Amino acid sequence: MIGRPFCSFSSLLAGRAASRMGTPMSSLGPLGQVAAVDMSVQFACFAVAAALQTEKFYDISASLTYVLCVLLSFRAGGRSTRCKVNSGLVIAWAVRLGSFLLWRVIHDGGDSRFEKVRMHPSRFFVFWAVQAVWILLTALPVYLSNSKPNTEAELEEGRTQRREKEKVCWRDVLGWSLWAAGFTIQVVADMQKRLFQADPRNKGLWIHTGLWKLAQHPNYFGEICMWWGLFLSCSTTLRGWELLSVASPCFVAFLLLRVSGVPLLRKAGLKKWGHLQEYQDYLKRTRLLVPLPRRF
Repeated sequence: MIGRPFCSFSSLLAGRAASRMGTPMSSLGPLGQVAAVDMSVQFACFAVAAALQTEKFYDISASLTYVLCVLLSFRAGGRSTRCKVNSGLVIAWAVRLGSFLLWRVIHDGGDSRFEKVRMHPSRFFVFWAVQAVWILLTALPVYLSNSKPNTEAELEEGRTQRREKEKVCWRDVLGWSLWAAGFTIQVVADMQKRLFQADPRNKGLWIHTGLWKLAQHPNYFGEICMWWGLFLSCSTTLRGWELLSVASPCFVAFLLLRVSGVPLLRKAGLKKWGHLQEYQDYLKRTRLLVPLPRRF
């Protein structure tokens, strides 16, 4: 019941985007409709953010877009247990992370990533464009799996095979277990970091307790695990070129490890604490991503 208004709203957005491009809505296909909603929401939010010169709803707009896109793809396809679970997992992740990041940016008064760009629309736009691509690529396996035709619409001879594909299998169980582990790690890591930073005794220090004692970026490890878990479950129904959506978890890992995650934090960390021997020892002894016992 809750999803119906969101689906209708996302369909309306996709329809308007298609009409602006002079393309009939029906010709876009499920994935095209998802892309249209994604781009429409992100670019509309950018226009407002640029006018107000604020980044405070950057992350929450991503969460909303994920929810809209997942529900739209779910509406287009089957109603298997796999589709329901995977859609629910993406929505749970998006709502949790989006609300956490929104609270953080309000509490901190802003996001340091945007200090030098929010006054320059062209540079500010790049962040929103990258986020639009991020939303489309990261959840691509779920969009594709959800968009599979309904069993009722298929030919009689194909129904048995379809039902077999819809059954929960070991890949689903393994994928959901991996997602649950990643989600737990990310939630715990975020909570530990927030509590550490809230303690006045830790002012000016880097977090080196809890999961952060075992890994420099345990929250990123959790993020990567979640998207690999979703791909593993979705891969049960993906065929042919659709399996190229393995680029989803690879893209997440690449972006976090090589582009916008670890490199930026490493640079900021070295600028603050690089002169301290304790920090240098922390970097040498603590694993980058996977929470495991420290090196000696």
